[in-house]
Amino acid sequence: MEMEEAEKKVPETGGTLLSSVQMARFVARGALRLEAVVPPEMNDEALRVLADGVPPVPYGTPVSRAFEPGSFARRLIELPPVAGALGSLVGPEPTVDHHAVHLREPGGGEAQPLHADAIIDVRPDAFDVQLMYYPQQVTLEMGGTLSVPGSHLRRTNESDTGRYQNLRGQDRLVCPAGTVVFLHHGLWHGGRRNDSDIRRYMFKIRFNPQVRQRLLWDTSDLHDPGVRTELDVTFPWYEQASGRLERYNRVLLWRELTGDDAFDIDHWVTRTANRPQEAAV
Repeated sequence: MEMEEAEKKVPETGGTLLSSVQMARFVARGALRLEAVVPPEMNDEALRVLADGVPPVPYGTPVSRAFEPGSFARRLIELPPVAGALGSLVGPEPTVDHHAVHLREPGGGEAQPLHADAIIDVRPDAFDVQLMYYPQQVTLEMGGTLSVPGSHLRRTNESDTGRYQNLRGQDRLVCPAGTVVFLHHGLWHGGRRNDSDIRRYMFKIRFNPQVRQRLLWDTSDLHDPGVRTELDVTFPWYEQASGRLERYNRVLLWRELTGDDAFDIDHWVTRTANRPQEAAV
C-alpha cells in the first residue's frame, strides 16, 4: 500500500495529503503503509538515536513542542509523505500521547499477544493514530508487527484478543528499511518473536487530534468510485453475517469524516436510522 501522489499540500510542512481513496482505504483497513519513505542516511542515524533512547514528553504535549527542531523525531515527522499522511489523519498540531522505542533482541523474546492499545475506546467520531517507523529492512524471521486488517472498529478491551494466535488474512509485516506505518488506535496487532541474529528496532508515536477530523485530506477525488470500493472490502477473518458490522461501522465513520449523512453501502445505515416522524392518519 504505497503512497500515491495528491495535489493538495499541508501548508505548515509542504507534505502531500492523502487522497480520498487512500483515506477510505485507511477507514476500511485501519492502517496505511508508506514503504521506504525515510532516506537511507536517516535510517542509519536512527539506529544510533534509538539505541540511546528518545527522551519522554508529558502526555498531551503539542507536537511542535514535543520534539526539538532538528531532532531526529522532528525531522522524521516532517518528511513530506509522513507529514502529509499525519495531517490528513489527525490534522494540524496534534498532541503526542506517548512514544516508545521498541526493540527485539536477536534470537530472543516471545510473541506479543494480539491486542488493541489502551482500554476500550468507543469514540465513533474520532480516533488516534500510531506512527510505527522501521529503520531496518524487516524480514519474516525478524518478527515484524503482526496486524489484522479491518479489526479496528470491532471494539475490544486491550488484550481481549490475546487468546487468538492466528487469524485468516492477518498481515505479518515484512518491509524495506525506512518504512512508516500509520495504525488506527483500535487495530489488533502484536510484535512477533525475533528469530534472526539481528537486533530489530521500531519507533512508535501515538498522536491525539486537536481538531475535528473532517475533510482534512485532498478531497478532489471524494466522489471517485474507488472510495466506495475501498469501503466495501471484506477480509478473510470476517464471519459471513456479523462481518457486515465492520462495513456498517465504516459507513458511520465515513459519514463523520465527510459530513455526508446520506452516504451508505447496501442501505444498511439508512435502514437502521429510519425514524418516521409523521403520525398515521
